[in-house]
Amino acid sequence: MEFACSHVVCNWRPEALAEGFPSTLPCGLSRTHSEHPYDNRIAVIPSPMPSLTPPPVPPRRTTQKHPRPTSLPPPVPPRGLEAKGQTRLKANVNVVSLKVGNLVDISKATSIQSSQKPVHCEKCRAVMSSVSNSQSSPQATTWCCEFCGMQNVLSQSEVKMGRSPLWTPPGRDVLYVDEEIDADYVNLEDMLVVFCVDISGSMSVTSEVSPGNSMRSPTYVSRLQGVQDALQMALSSLLKSSPHRRVALVTFNDEVTVYGDGTGVPLSLRDWALVDFDHVQQQGEKYATPHCIAETYQCLTQRVKELREHGATALGPAALLSVAMASQFTGSKVIICTDGRANIGLGQLEQESEHSPAPSPYFYNKLANHAAEKGVIVSVMTFEGEDCRLAEVGKLADHTGGRINIVNIGTVATEIQTALADNVLATNVMATLLAPDGVYFPYEEDNHKLVREIGNVTDGVEITFQFAVRPDKVDSFQRRDRVPFQLQLSFKTRDMKKVTRVITQQKRVTTSSWVWAGSLNMSVLGVHCAQLCARLTMEGRIQEAQSQLKAQQDLLKDISDQKPVAKEESIYGNWISTMSMICEDLTTDIKDYSETTTLSASQTPTTGLSDEAAKVVYQMKRAKSVGGKGRKVAMLES
Repeated sequence: MEFACSHVVCNWRPEALAEGFPSTLPCGLSRTHSEHPYDNRIAVIPSPMPSLTPPPVPPRRTTQKHPRPTSLPPPVPPRGLEAKGQTRLKANVNVVSLKVGNLVDISKATSIQSSQKPVHCEKCRAVMSSVSNSQSSPQATTWCCEFCGMQNVLSQSEVKMGRSPLWTPPGRDVLYVDEEIDADYVNLEDMLVVFCVDISGSMSVTSEVSPGNSMRSPTYVSRLQGVQDALQMALSSLLKSSPHRRVALVTFNDEVTVYGDGTGVPLSLRDWALVDFDHVQQQGEKYATPHCIAETYQCLTQRVKELREHGATALGPAALLSVAMASQFTGSKVIICTDGRANIGLGQLEQESEHSPAPSPYFYNKLANHAAEKGVIVSVMTFEGEDCRLAEVGKLADHTGGRINIVNIGTVATEIQTALADNVLATNVMATLLAPDGVYFPYEEDNHKLVREIGNVTDGVEITFQFAVRPDKVDSFQRRDRVPFQLQLSFKTRDMKKVTRVITQQKRVTTSSWVWAGSLNMSVLGVHCAQLCARLTMEGRIQEAQSQLKAQQDLLKDISDQKPVAKEESIYGNWISTMSMICEDLTTDIKDYSETTTLSASQTPTTGLSDEAAKVVYQMKRAKSVGGKGRKVAMLES
């Protein structure tokens, strides 16, 4: 876990709750009884020689010109008019980042591996750790949960069953591995790659790839030809790098054709079959297992060469069948390449007439959840210049850890190779974040326990959360020196082992929301800003997304003078400016659509996002921090 601030800022509140509070507090200004004696501010105090590392917390002094109680943390900076650069802190700096891609890679884990089963609190299910306080007696052991206050009593019978908390792992990062697996041995090379290719009539559109001159005419290549060349390259690459990998081919136009590994008779689904969810799924699940690419390379390449474009776009049934085939092997991949909007069968996204029901996003949500549950990665590629409703189809990739991109004839081969390189590190990943009672998670949960289903995890996946203290609990929290946080990450490895990783940390509490500018991790804040704004945008809450960006801009402005490296200030300034422009473009995109379209109950404003805008939003949702220690910056996935 990586926190954006060195301390927990107890009395940050959403802007709506803080309305009516002045931005500056002159000395002697009184407050009503209901107002808290602290306001949200950031200390921007010039220092003559800025350090390359965050400045330490000021030491507690027992003798000062104006004595203060020694039991309090560092003194609050002056609130008088003489204090310079003070503004109310609208951005919530209580943010925690989880680099899930690193945490699930147990081969690189430095945590302590325990043979014991974790001891859970009976109320909040927190795991007893080395920071827990327990009292033992001859009859039982008592543990007062540091998160919910529950008195847990463990009897001697439970001690004899191997669940004794008399000894807890000495570290604060513990790996609990269940040696029993859910299935027989799984060969990690046994994963399946399914290429799901659009061969509808629009794939015949050509583009100039080589300009002509006086000696020859310009060269034009159709989209399908570009995809065929890209698939040939991908098959050759797999043959060299992973000869035991299984590969299958599925195509779709006004029917869905399953070529499999190319050695058998193709299976075709048409007409009524394209609207029967269960039938399509069963056909995919019972389809014969393809042989490895070393045995089928020649047959597959020949099938690819023979593809011809015509007909409509049955994208939904083809995606369902491909996922059903891939679900036979954990960690399998489905790579969808299309240039048109689904207009026939399940998941069609075109309204046939004014009187017909509007398309529903339910199909793609359901299929995405099913794929994630089965450990299948789905990547979606659409051609530039088309409206494929990527905001809807992209959910398949967003929920499963796949890639979303817009390609052209020149880039489609590279994008397919990149999608093939993404390997699942863990499946069925679930993160549980616990904080003390009195903490809540804005935009997530209204209590101190947050559970997030992540699904498939590939390398580099990072998620962020923000937290805050309830106004009625601020006083009690400010009397504490530290507060605990615990992450419980449960997942299945590629070899089907069940693993639970428990990380427990304690963070110091500040007695006001004054924070040192140098103690903020701008990389974590930047990633969180991108992910949250993308999420709010996809939910149609554009104004809230803009408000978040404005708060980040204000924060950056307040601390820019405190950043020790001008280059870093420039990087973060450019990052926020880019995010602001993106949000403005998205606002215009959605506003134009809303003004010209009457939304049905099943539609959201994001239904009208262009493919380019949808791609950017999905990339924002997968923002991550890169760089070495102390020099990390936030970036969008390319």
